[in-house]
Amino acid sequence: MKKCVFSGTFDPPTRGHIEIIDKCLKIFDEVVVAVMVNPDKAPLLTSEERASLLKKLYKACPAVKVRTFGGAAVDLLAEEKTPFYVRGVRNTLDFEYENANHFASKKLSDNIITIYIPAEQDSLHISSSAVRTSLKFKKDFKDYIPDEILEDLIEILEKKNV
Repeated sequence: MKKCVFSGTFDPPTRGHIEIIDKCLKIFDEVVVAVMVNPDKAPLLTSEERASLLKKLYKACPAVKVRTFGGAAVDLLAEEKTPFYVRGVRNTLDFEYENANHFASKKLSDNIITIYIPAEQDSLHISSSAVRTSLKFKKDFKDYIPDEILEDLIEILEKKNV
């Protein structure tokens, strides 16, 4: 059985994230979606809220396991007993950033196998940052969010007065 890890902040989960997870499901038997916790960042949503939204998206798919993690990617891969680390890339900037992280991770664990999955052309503009920027300027962000969790996200944001 082949398993991969796809990690990120997912703040909030977007259609782009779902695109990558769905592609992983075509390659792997199990996809671990890890909501990363970085104590140096101040995310819009709590890690529990982000994980809850992802779990709702994949509640009918037992091949997707959602969890939170607050450490290095190589430690997450070791815990999950897989070398396969999936990264989504939209452009050359994403690729350069992810490749630098790959080489840093490779110094920590030679076992890591990083797999880059490119975004589809019509998804290149989708990012969690674009959602947060849209919120900041009170612009529409709904096209970036999967329909299944849009109402949940709006409800969370209203409770936070965002």
